[in-house]
Amino acid sequence: MKKSRLLSLFIIGVIFLTLTSFFIWTQMTYKGTENLSAMLEEVPLKENSTYIFTPEKESDIGIIIYPGAKVEPEAYFYLGQELSESGFMVAIPSMPLNLAITNVNKAKGIIDNHESIDQWFIGGHSLGGVAAASFAFEQQDNLKGLILLASYPSGKSDFSNTNFPILSIYGERDGLTTYEEIEKNARLLSKNTIIHEIKGGNHAQFGVYGEQKGDNTAGISVKEQQEEIVSTITSWINEGLGK
Repeated sequence: MKKSRLLSLFIIGVIFLTLTSFFIWTQMTYKGTENLSAMLEEVPLKENSTYIFTPEKESDIGIIIYPGAKVEPEAYFYLGQELSESGFMVAIPSMPLNLAITNVNKAKGIIDNHESIDQWFIGGHSLGGVAAASFAFEQQDNLKGLILLASYPSGKSDFSNTNFPILSIYGERDGLTTYEEIEKNARLLSKNTIIHEIKGGNHAQFGVYGEQKGDNTAGISVKEQQEEIVSTITSWINEGLGK
């Protein structure tokens, strides 16, 4: 009995330490860099745990962007600002434990709270893109398209037999989501997919949060990469909607 009790206490202790270590790891986040504030002209509204960028002219097009793993939403504020200047409403949600996969359906509440928007796109960076793809796969009838930023769907989100619009953007020098991974997982993309490479782009510059372990050095500035992301997304949406 004593040995059994000691074993149980040991197992509980191991589980506790594992969960504690995991929680601490999720809190070691990537935040926006110091020069981010200088790049921003607009302060987003905050609705509960979601940051909203609204265009000057009323729009019926909305884009939801899921952050990458352990990346703070603020790292995507410049992207949100520039996309809103292109005429779209942009929503960037915070995620539990800073991991989008912990709340894949976060977009549902955002959509429900903005009834004036009737054309929705969802996207995400890295692991955030995996979560966004999972939501999009189940909500194809309610969305206009999926935007993958240095990301690809998981095997459970196989769009290969669909015509669902997908835009996949990756960086030439990405050390985390490499071209080889993009190519390998292209089989999961739809028949209506456009893949765009950013020459000189890396993984971290899909946000504005500095260097990331395991990534390669970019050959272009963060602003140049961000601007190419914005122009590519804007053109893809406008052309797809016939604008």
